[in-house]
Amino acid sequence: MINDNKVIDTLEELESFLRLVDSGGLGLTNAAGVALATNNSDGRPFIAVLDDNHQLLLGRWVSQEVFDNGKDLVRSGPKKLN
Repeated sequence: MINDNKVIDTLEELESFLRLVDSGGLGLTNAAGVALATNNSDGRPFIAVLDDNHQLLLGRWVSQEVFDNGKDLVRSGPKKLN
């Protein structure tokens, strides 16, 4: 469920969000993956953090640009720091 109106507007913000999920910085338990998706009722794009049963733990709205151009980033994960 998405309980706030925060929108990830840039690929940099998406990468930061993915890093937070990956590092456990959001305090989510059982987070097993992320996916870009669209809301069934209105088609609005969002990023979903899923548990190991593919249930939604956290969602955050994303802009259409991030949805269109962030798929590889979500698929491969954020860049590793040197």
